[in-house]
Amino acid sequence: MRMTVRDVHCRRPPQAGSRWTQEAGGPRGRDVGGSKYGLPMDDQRSPLLHEAEEVRQAWGRVTRWLEQHAPGVFAGLGGPGRPEAVRGAEERLGLELPREMWQWLLANNIGGERQPDASSCLVALGCAGVIPNGGLLLGLTDIQRVYLHKMGMEEMAPSGDPDYPSWRREWVPVTAESDGVYGRFLNTRTGTIGSWSEGSDPEEGRFTSLAAFFQDAADHLEGVSSGDTRETPVGPLRDRGPEGEAIRLWARANGYLVNDKGRMPASIREAYEASL
Repeated sequence: MRMTVRDVHCRRPPQAGSRWTQEAGGPRGRDVGGSKYGLPMDDQRSPLLHEAEEVRQAWGRVTRWLEQHAPGVFAGLGGPGRPEAVRGAEERLGLELPREMWQWLLANNIGGERQPDASSCLVALGCAGVIPNGGLLLGLTDIQRVYLHKMGMEEMAPSGDPDYPSWRREWVPVTAESDGVYGRFLNTRTGTIGSWSEGSDPEEGRFTSLAAFFQDAADHLEGVSSGDTRETPVGPLRDRGPEGEAIRLWARANGYLVNDKGRMPASIREAYEASL
């Protein structure tokens, strides 16, 4: 049976050496250059650089609105971040973060240099008031805390369906509720934004990119609509048609906990099909 995070709520994740060490602060941030990838800047005219520029522009819309209309939230973004801190996070996560995420992480420093205490929630330093429909925007410390927690949960209690694990190594959280039961992640392989929530399997492709995710946040803040950046899965919808609704109704009637959206666990679908 898959474990959930309801049992941990606001307790600090288990210590794992120096994994929870935070690095932050430093001089003003800057656009991501080519040195991290071992290439001269003249050779960086690629989709990677274009994606980083799109994130810079989208995030700039968010911060400009916050600075003018919600200065308290804007101040909570801190910043800028330090390249050394991002590299340290990559080492602890065992991942190379994509260029567009570097661009965003160097533009802010959510949480500053504060260190969560033992009684802190899983998301201890997140910034509220930025993302539509709630959720806390994560800084480097909380990104590491949530990632290592989710990976630890999957390793301790692997999903019954290997094709749909509760967490994948290439997923890096970018937003989450304080207890970690719901949030959004960046797929470092595809560049898309997905989501997870307790009671249903994670769902990939909620946004086509990190830039689209921030454009959507800016649209909500500004009260405007731009059709190509609204939350739209890039793949086929799962469990949202009449059959999906029928399975949800059956599952609830038979004591299963399911969400209103997202792909349902294979075990529930199999139980439903067996009942027919």
